[in-house]
Amino acid sequence: MDEVVDHKASVARFLTRFGVERNLTLPPLSPEGVGSIQRGSAVVTIHVLTEQNVLLLLAKVATAPVLDAAKAARLLTASFVETGDAAFALHPQTGDLYLRILRGLDGLDYAEFEDLVHSIAQSADKWDDRLAAELAGPA
Repeated sequence: MDEVVDHKASVARFLTRFGVERNLTLPPLSPEGVGSIQRGSAVVTIHVLTEQNVLLLLAKVATAPVLDAAKAARLLTASFVETGDAAFALHPQTGDLYLRILRGLDGLDYAEFEDLVHSIAQSADKWDDRLAAELAGPA
């Protein structure tokens, strides 16, 4: 018989443990399955999407950047070789640039959760400052 896993509860425990291990006071995972962690200049938003059976981690790196073909190609290349588990993505409504990680919820354990948070936070902390001036839209 298959065991039913409460993924929101699991990720809530992971988030609490992550904070305790680092002596951080983090807001608990919301009833909707959303939480956040700040690491350096990066704010990582955690979304437990139970209907899609997906964990989504997002870190905003630029607000509505102006992208020409060369800049877009650079970001796609960086997604492939420089961002670890994360990839660049444009928010469909705002046009803001994010790093994102998607991972299925089945089999997720604390060590992998911790690794994913570190991976996206390190990449976002590196790229947000680097891209702020470079991709800024008109003032």
